[in-house]
Amino acid sequence: MRYYLIAGEASGDLHGAKLVEALLERDPAAEIRAWGGDLMRAAGADVVKHYRELAFMGFVEVVMNLRTILGNLKQCQQDIEDFAPDRLVLVDYPGFNLRIAKWAKPRGIDVTYYISPQIWAWHTSRVYQVKANVDRMLVILPFERDFYAKYGVEATFVGHPLLDVVQEAGPTKEGTHVAILPGSRRQEISRSLPVMLAAAARLPEHEYVIAGAPGQDPVVYEELIAASTRPPRLKVVSGATYEVLRGARAAMVTSGTATLETALFGVPQVVCYRGNPLNYWLARRLVAKRIKYISLVNLVMDAPVVPELIQDDFNEETLAGALKNTIAGPERDRQLKDLATLRRKLGAGGAARRAAAEIVSD
Repeated sequence: MRYYLIAGEASGDLHGAKLVEALLERDPAAEIRAWGGDLMRAAGADVVKHYRELAFMGFVEVVMNLRTILGNLKQCQQDIEDFAPDRLVLVDYPGFNLRIAKWAKPRGIDVTYYISPQIWAWHTSRVYQVKANVDRMLVILPFERDFYAKYGVEATFVGHPLLDVVQEAGPTKEGTHVAILPGSRRQEISRSLPVMLAAAARLPEHEYVIAGAPGQDPVVYEELIAASTRPPRLKVVSGATYEVLRGARAAMVTSGTATLETALFGVPQVVCYRGNPLNYWLARRLVAKRIKYISLVNLVMDAPVVPELIQDDFNEETLAGALKNTIAGPERDRQLKDLATLRRKLGAGGAARRAAAEIVSD
């Protein structure tokens, strides 16, 4: 069969790559065309548009780049029509992919959504778009199945794909350094890294390692480090986030998929987030009544397992205090116990294989 996959971010590229491998394992003659990244290409997909050209974050950035986004939508629609896939598989990235689903369904294209957008937090009304335009919803968080069931949408829980990725990375080493994960997009790196470095400078006895995001120019980090207060022992390791986490004792992490990745490596962490002030104001109005936490770790556990420093609370003094407690002491011990529970709660591995089976068998 012919498959068309769309992933618009680094995490989508990672999970899309595992799905490509699973599809080819189940359907060796498969033709797979994709919007994605280097990992999906290496897995066997013909990647025609890289996610680096698609990543716009927040309300303000989306508005500023609306012409580009609309152009990408038209280009993608035309390419799907030309390729004529048997299955269209959308990987997270809801602002773009839900529009593609709405366009594709009336044209008789079979639509799968793998990795649900977080509509249980943002724009709950979008569940009706899913109900109208998606043939199969494959979710990776256990509570998502119940959320969709409330709206009459049958969703299949396939497990979390990060379980396999973390297992393949190998056993965790004895932690020595503190990992710094400032995000994957340039905008969030610019907002987060200087504060993280300043906090690290208040605890100069530790070694710090910045996990450079794949696809980001090392110059981005070099310039920010040069302009910031920084700890004496600091290095940047690019494109090897899991290796950085395997040897970490603790971590400072920008909110996103990386919080769950860090947790699955059993690394205690402090979660950080600072957005554009207008974005943050709008976000609070949209989600404050629906969710209590911003990190996936706390959302899955429905408890404050890891500290969250948001907006004004994300400052060097508060972060340094939270990090110190995470490196050693009872706070660290409690996190380690809760992170073990989290891993059990996410179920067994094999998410991509289960997802491929659902996509191919229908």
